[in-house]
Amino acid sequence: MKRDVVIVLDCGATNIRAIAVDPQGVVVAKAVLPNQSLPDPANPQWQLWPLDGILRSFAQCCQQLLPQIQQDKIHAVTVTTFGVDGALVDAKGNMLYPIISWKCPRTVAVMEDIARYMSAEKLQQISGIGQFSFNTLYKLIWLQENRPDLVEQAHAWLFISSLINQRLTGEFTTDRTMAGTSQLLDVKREQFSSAILHKIGIHADLFPPMVAAGEIIGPLLPSSAAELGLPAGIPIISAGHDTQFALFGSGAELDQPVLSSGTWEILMVRTPQVNTAILPQFAGSTCELDSCSRLFNPGLQWLASGVLEWVRQLYWHDAACADVYQQMIAEAEMIAPGADGVRMDCNLLGNTRHHLSGGWQGVSLSSGRGHFYRSALEGLAWQLKNNLAVLEKIGEFRTRELLLVGGGSRNRLWNQIKADVLNLPVKVIDEAETTVLGAALFAWQATGYYASAEQARAQVNYRYQYYQPGHQQPLYQALSASTALITETMPLQGECHA
Repeated sequence: MKRDVVIVLDCGATNIRAIAVDPQGVVVAKAVLPNQSLPDPANPQWQLWPLDGILRSFAQCCQQLLPQIQQDKIHAVTVTTFGVDGALVDAKGNMLYPIISWKCPRTVAVMEDIARYMSAEKLQQISGIGQFSFNTLYKLIWLQENRPDLVEQAHAWLFISSLINQRLTGEFTTDRTMAGTSQLLDVKREQFSSAILHKIGIHADLFPPMVAAGEIIGPLLPSSAAELGLPAGIPIISAGHDTQFALFGSGAELDQPVLSSGTWEILMVRTPQVNTAILPQFAGSTCELDSCSRLFNPGLQWLASGVLEWVRQLYWHDAACADVYQQMIAEAEMIAPGADGVRMDCNLLGNTRHHLSGGWQGVSLSSGRGHFYRSALEGLAWQLKNNLAVLEKIGEFRTRELLLVGGGSRNRLWNQIKADVLNLPVKVIDEAETTVLGAALFAWQATGYYASAEQARAQVNYRYQYYQPGHQQPLYQALSASTALITETMPLQGECHA
């Protein structure tokens, strides 16, 4: 039977994907190829994204996808990517310098010396974005300082999603959610900051007109259509930064915090209120533009499942990979709340400013590896509790329940510990493709299939698993008074907040 679909082209840090989604948000077909950054020939320590390689991978994915949907009607195509990265281009869209990857360390020194342009505190109060060395701001300063000739002759700066969209349509645009990750905006006004641009010597006309999620950028060019194997003229719809579409695609309502749990935990909320003045007080804090206008996504991020993986490597390195995590959970479930006094400070990144580092306290000869794992789960839960209180202050809201997405949300014991420590209901979404789903919903809006992305989202059959504060919750509340764990949020230092 002939189906209606939209295609989401998703450029992730590890995978390139083409995914077909129907009007009810169901993934009907997908194709995946690996993605990776490449060393810069000028310096093997530096990292670049190969745009032509990404486009070729999209073409291959589409060619793999089409046999699965050959009887279907393709209504639109939209693009999602990781944030901050982009390139200077000429008037024909040709890149003047390769895309500097968020993995590249060349901008660390720029960030550390940013005070010669503007204080880090003032920058965050204006832009909402925290001090992350991969920010677009630092890439433009690096180019300004090292290749001023290219900045001078550039027709535009295009974020990576807009680079792809320009190749597909010939149009020069700026995806609004991508701009929101750049540290170049006046976030409250949702426009590029004249104060920041003036300080770094960049003209506002370097950035093409901003397009919101769900706007039609233009029709698919015949040349690009031939490469992708798609019909020419299909509308290309603006999407942008994957984090924002994951939030919308998760079903999150306003003032409902969402925890994306993986190597890093990213705690964000969709809210019309944000106190940017206090953001610099909290390391790891940030505030991006939501996928919908006049809404913001304040958030915090910290190392999470990366800590648990470290514990696994220490104590379960010989266990079979197939069931090692279930074995770890089973052993930790045998330990009482509080892990018999074993407590873990999860600040494993260290903090030279305060001379802090992570580790365990309360260890005895009777402590087994289950104690260490349970104490890590509990330590991360206390860190979440602290960070949620911070986010409530920044976003000026009160949490009623926490929504979990990502790989870490598959850990039933950790989910229950979070519910008990927070004394809040925790619900886990049974949907792995929240980014793709969110982008598809805006594409369906753009085609006129639905009146709005919210109406499109109302057609999705969301399924959740709930964790309520249980009989162990009073024990955790009693422990909270004596818990001396250091839960200072740490800045993201090695992975894009996507």
